[in-house]
Amino acid sequence: MKKLLIIAGPTAVGKTDISIKVAKKLNGEIISADSMQIYKYMDIGSAKVTKDEMDGVIHHLIDVVYPSEEFSVAEFKDKSVNAIDDIIERGKCPIVAGGTGLYINSLICNYDFTGASRDDTYREYLKEIAEDKGKEYVHELLKSVDIESYERLYPNDLKRVIRALEVYKVTGKTISEINKDVDIYDIPYDIKYFVLTMDRAKLYKRINLRVDKMFENGLIDEVIKLRDMGYNSNMQSMKGIGYKEVLDYLDGKFTLDETIEIIKKGSRNYAKRQLTWFRKDKRVQWINKDLYDTEDDIIEFIVNNF
Repeated sequence: MKKLLIIAGPTAVGKTDISIKVAKKLNGEIISADSMQIYKYMDIGSAKVTKDEMDGVIHHLIDVVYPSEEFSVAEFKDKSVNAIDDIIERGKCPIVAGGTGLYINSLICNYDFTGASRDDTYREYLKEIAEDKGKEYVHELLKSVDIESYERLYPNDLKRVIRALEVYKVTGKTISEINKDVDIYDIPYDIKYFVLTMDRAKLYKRINLRVDKMFENGLIDEVIKLRDMGYNSNMQSMKGIGYKEVLDYLDGKFTLDETIEIIKKGSRNYAKRQLTWFRKDKRVQWINKDLYDTEDDIIEFIVNNF
């Protein structure tokens, strides 16, 4: 079994710094599990790791596609599996680090993330309905056919809402029914799965400070540059937290102060959803940062327990 280390957690909890220091201890390379850092040019709003922060540690799955391009979970899995195999073949340790739970699950759960059960015509039809009647309307369509997905997914998660409806239309079964006989933990990896957490009030303060820092570092200029390059709010990349709100600000929909507060609130809510996601996996070893005297103690714990 291939050994695989996972370091996850909510936004702003400190995954980047810890994962890099762990990688240096374990002779590792990092595979980024972040659905925004895959995009080129989107650096400030995604809190993308910089070359200096990498400190010589090789990172994979960063700056993979242009903001106008779609990037699926299946693509993430394929590229990550290839990276893991390559890292291991070179005698190094693969470390998956990030906060996008679906990306992580594509590697460590036995799910089918391929194009099986596709109906492209129906998918486009649902996208048109969403444009016409709103995402909430499409989300409500799930209620009568797949209540589990309806309760699990948010209306804004349109891609996965449409996928759940598509699977039901093609197979007559919900995604859960299709996967119920599958051992989701039957994977080719021996994983150690650590999730960082901390006191909620402290985490929210860190999130608020990070958002302030993004604006200080030039988030508005970054979004203006992206817009000038032709990237717009209809693209999946530009719907990420921070980008869609600044686009609205540039269109005069909100004041700057309102925009900053909306981003802070959206980021805090996202962190809450991330923690809920990670709690579902029984393999997770939780690391409460408040219980450690120093970050070095956390790094030592991860290294010693890998």
